[in-house]
Amino acid sequence: MNSDNRLRRRGWFCLGLVFAVLAIFSATFFKIQIVDGEEYVKAGEQIKVKTVTVEGARGEILDRNGNPLVTNRQGNAIVFDSAFFPSAKEQGERNAIIYSLISLFEQQGVAWNDELPITLGKDGKTLSFAADREKDIDVLRTEILELNPYATVQNCMDALIENYELERFPPELARKVASVCYGMRAADFGAANLYTFADDVPNDMVSRIKENSNFYRGVDVEIVSYREYTDGALLPHILGRVGVISAEEYEKSQEEKSGYRMNSVIGKEGIESAMESYLRGTVGEKRIVTDSEGNVTTDYAVEPTQGDTVVLTIEKNLQKVAKNALSAGLEALREDSLVDPAGAIIIEDVNNGEILASFSYPSYDITTFAENYAALAKDTRAPLWNRALKSTYSPGSTMKPCTAIAALEEGVITTGTYFRCTRSHTYLDHDFQCLQPHTHLTMNVVSAINESCNIFFYNVAERMNIETINEYAGIMGLGSKTGVELSEAAGILDSPEYRASIKQTWQPGFTLQNAIGNGGSMFTPIQLVNYCATIANGGTRYRPHFVKSVKSYNYSETVLDNSSQIILRTGLKSSTLSTVREGMALVGSIGYCSKAFKELPVKAAAKTGTSQVDRKINGYTVTTNNGFLITYAPADNPQISICIAAEGAGSGSSLAPIAAKVYDYYFNEMNNLEQPQKENTLLK
Repeated sequence: MNSDNRLRRRGWFCLGLVFAVLAIFSATFFKIQIVDGEEYVKAGEQIKVKTVTVEGARGEILDRNGNPLVTNRQGNAIVFDSAFFPSAKEQGERNAIIYSLISLFEQQGVAWNDELPITLGKDGKTLSFAADREKDIDVLRTEILELNPYATVQNCMDALIENYELERFPPELARKVASVCYGMRAADFGAANLYTFADDVPNDMVSRIKENSNFYRGVDVEIVSYREYTDGALLPHILGRVGVISAEEYEKSQEEKSGYRMNSVIGKEGIESAMESYLRGTVGEKRIVTDSEGNVTTDYAVEPTQGDTVVLTIEKNLQKVAKNALSAGLEALREDSLVDPAGAIIIEDVNNGEILASFSYPSYDITTFAENYAALAKDTRAPLWNRALKSTYSPGSTMKPCTAIAALEEGVITTGTYFRCTRSHTYLDHDFQCLQPHTHLTMNVVSAINESCNIFFYNVAERMNIETINEYAGIMGLGSKTGVELSEAAGILDSPEYRASIKQTWQPGFTLQNAIGNGGSMFTPIQLVNYCATIANGGTRYRPHFVKSVKSYNYSETVLDNSSQIILRTGLKSSTLSTVREGMALVGSIGYCSKAFKELPVKAAAKTGTSQVDRKINGYTVTTNNGFLITYAPADNPQISICIAAEGAGSGSSLAPIAAKVYDYYFNEMNNLEQPQKENTLLK
């Protein structure tokens, strides 16, 4: 009995379980078919959903008053979309589309992106690797083509022709089609990455491609942002440029997990590079849905946003005046120079370290950089080089105020110390000369700065050592990087240790030569202008800087307030600095700069300098002069300092007219100009 009851209960349980499963299945089926039926039908019709990364527009760059320097404009990019472009298995169809596009673009004189690091000679046969593309060549050999690291250019070209089925094309066309195939592979072309065939394409070209969309399957147009410069020649070395991320940069970004794609645009130089993390827009995600009938709809899962706005310390109009004054001034010196005119000017606010203007000559135009790069790179005058921050020079007599500061601070001399100039000074059986055209007779430190008397400073240096001179040069920031945002040279402080590092023996007379700025010490113009500012403001050394602030793209908040930063309060005695400033004021009022400065609305102080340098000209070694000028104004209440460096200039005093044009504009015109505002917010 008990056994029968157990069997009966098991039977009822199994039957109930079957009914429960059927009930659940029926309810689920009802929900799918009736309740959610329409949604599932639509889902069934959707054959493809993909998400692509969309870069946000880069932030703008403004001058200190809100004047735009770098903005964005929209343009057309021709891209390949892997969802519709022939697959790698359909290489013949790929080649046909690529070849047709290249022909179309070249017929219309429109550039396309040719990035293959292999060039073809004018004879249409000779192959060579592109110059300065070592990293890309390595990637081509080992990663793209999987060849040996030492594969020749012909090996690479043969592999490209075989891999991409280009045997039927003549060499020139094979190389062009291969370039696009290489670019697609290098950009990791696929569902997550479009390939950009051409940038900034005219609307009529877009129309022609769209009209033949059945043939150009997978070739699409994307509206993208391009950098726009209000004046590409105004300050190219400071603004810098952007470009497609290189293989090396991409590899580094992967390590840092910074989210760059193979075709991302990145800052390459200047502010564009230094402020990349702020200027770069926020990446968004676009969802692309294709239904069974081929209809495509898009929406943003995450909206991209524009990068932050970088406000520079540069004053746009002052920059223009400085640029024109330097360019014209250096060209005016051409007839008296054995070398092509070259140099730099840099202007600093002495009370906070803000760089108000900076220009290096010769220069270039950012807007035409790409098409002119080959010529610019080969130009022996080095127009791409930023002389204001990267060139180091023996400073000539602009070193004498520093030597005077060291001597006064150490008690080696006082204002009552006099030395007689006999135009020659004998030290350890070696004669050191005063190169000025007239005898200075007896003078103290103030008149020695004004007259730039070598003999006075030889006597001073004989009573010190190089360590003491270098200690005060270091206090003034000479011979070391200033900390500015952009790439800069460190310079050199001459010393026994430095001479040993270049396998030279230190000679006692080197101390005397360095005291007048003609030894082995080498400084940059930005170091010299900051040194001058430190003297002018009473002994506070600020960090020079080009970035004033960073605003959010809509100016609603300040992301970065880059206020003045004190590097060092030097602690120099006020009497020391007053004495040096008195001598520099005489240079501006009765000395070598007085003629150029006499009509200015304010009195300016200055120190000129000249140093000799040996150059190779037409195969011969020729000794020429570099000229320097450090100056500040007003002499009694300093606001700005200026440094001008000129290669091949006869003397530093020849540069005074350049500084005079800057002062005339700054104190006569600039402060009377009405400046624009953004969003009713001062860009402070």
